[in-house]
This record gives sequence, C-alpha cells and structure tokens, in this order.
Amino acid sequence: MVDLSHSARAARVAVPALALLAACEMAAIEEDQPPEPPEPPARAAPERPAPEPSTRSAEVADYYAELERDRRAAGLLRTDGLYEPVDPETLVRNFTRIALREEHARIAGRITGQGGAVPLRRWEDPVRMSVEFGDSVRSDQRAEDLAIISDYAERLGDITGHPVSVTGEDGNFRVLVLGEEDRQDYGERLRTLIPGIDSQSVNLITGLPRSAQCVVATFARNNTDVYTDAVAVIRAELPDLTRESCVHEELAQGLGLPNDHDEVRPSIFNDREEYALLTRHDEKLLQILYDERLRPGMREDEVVPIVEEIAQELAGARS
Repeated sequence: MVDLSHSARAARVAVPALALLAACEMAAIEEDQPPEPPEPPARAAPERPAPEPSTRSAEVADYYAELERDRRAAGLLRTDGLYEPVDPETLVRNFTRIALREEHARIAGRITGQGGAVPLRRWEDPVRMSVEFGDSVRSDQRAEDLAIISDYAERLGDITGHPVSVTGEDGNFRVLVLGEEDRQDYGERLRTLIPGIDSQSVNLITGLPRSAQCVVATFARNNTDVYTDAVAVIRAELPDLTRESCVHEELAQGLGLPNDHDEVRPSIFNDREEYALLTRHDEKLLQILYDERLRPGMREDEVVPIVEEIAQELAGARS
C-alpha cells in the first residue's frame, strides 16, 4: 500500500518487504592497551561551486518566486497566527477530515481525485529521515535545508512522542531536494530507495506537474495500515518560504495525515495555503494521531469516540 500526497493528493499499492540490516557493535578497548594516537584533523570538504541553472530550471524558479510574491501580497503563506486556540469539537471534525480521508485514489492503475474514507494509518517503527540532494543544488542551500529538516524532525518527534530523527543513508523516510533535471532523471534512484515502487508513483514524481510544488509517498508492507517507508520530494527551485512550507506539510503528512481540506484552519493541511508553517492546530492533530489509545487500521466509527476524549484532554491541558 502506498499513499501519495502533494499540493494535490493520491494512491496505494503493495510493495515487498525490505531486508533488515544488522548493526555492528564496536569492540571494547582493553584497559591496559596504550591509547590510540589522535587521528589527523579531517580536511574540510571543498566548497561546492554554485552550478549554472539550466534554462528550464531558471524558468521554474522564476515562476515560483512570482507565485510566492503573489500569495504573500494576497495575505497567504502566513507565518503569524500559528498558535490560535482551537476547540475540541473542531479538532475532532478536522482530525476526521485530514487523517481518515484521502484526496486521491488509485482506480484501474490510475491516480485520480476520487479518494474517500480510509482507516487510520501511521508509523510504528522509529522514523529515520535521510536527506538527499540533487547535483544541481548549491552547497549553501544544502546546509540551510538540512538544518531546517533536522530541526523539524526533532520537533515532530517531540509533538508525537514517536521517535523521529534525521539519520544517514539508512533512512526509511527519504527526503529528496531535487532540481528540475535532477528529478526527471531520478526514476532508477527511486526504485533503489523504495524496492517495488510502482511505475505510476515513479512517473508522478519524475514528471511532477508545475501545479505541484512537492510530493510525499508513504508505503506499507504486506498491505497493512502501518507505514514502513516514505519518500518526499521538494523542488529545489522553490523560494525559501515556500520550500520550508513544503518541508512542514509533506513531512507531517508523511506521518499519517494524508488529506487537505479547504475548511480546515488554522492549518497547513489546506490547499488555499493561508498558512506557511505547522500550526498549533496541526500539532494537536499529530498528537491525536500518535496517541497510544488509537491503533493503525481503526475505522472512523472506532476512532471518533476516542478522539473526542483525547480532544477534551488536549483542550484542558496547558498549551
């Protein structure tokens, strides 16, 4: 099973189980062994020269820069008002809209805009995010994006109480920051990262339409409702605020909040893009999602009475 989500949403398919990698254990040093001589200081990696953007990439960057300016001029992509209070009834209604619905479905092998009710889905294993950059991404942007993703992963772990961290190459949640040409040639890499990924998902990512700024696909092995793998793709050409907004939305949705709804606010899970960053409302949705009283696979009739109880508790807790 796979869920696809972007600034439009989508689908599901079974994929085979991944092989498990065993961790090595360092041998202990005997007390009477002489200390090892200090290693020479590591040489700093040479600064990556800023690549010349292709004509296509430059056009895409110009398009999104103008789009961000227009949105901000219209009062969208807000970074204020993120901590407005929300009442328990609204939380319950919005949790149902965002966690128990999907915007797209797969029908006859095609991704469509006809999604509907779905069971509760989330991760059970620790979420290990590995960040990968396309060759076209400048070193200064790499450092900035890695810092944003690392800080946000830690925040998501604090919110949910579920282990979320940035790790090395052995991640189960891949975060790819790719330029236009990088992404179009990433099909084989995606198949390596997610063995068994279907062609429709690969084609959606490599051929991402300009209307979609970013995308996340979440996978569950053996057709369960427990996520085991994910891949998020962020366009490298996006201006700073829009790129950070994509990180906030797609990484949070990749934890198990697959839908957007125009009446859900204050929230990033809304295609009107009123808010750029995760809000207090959204934090509470994530807290509910990972509450131990809920279980993957629960349907709406099972979920709602429990969520009503949790929402009342959250309303009574100090924010």
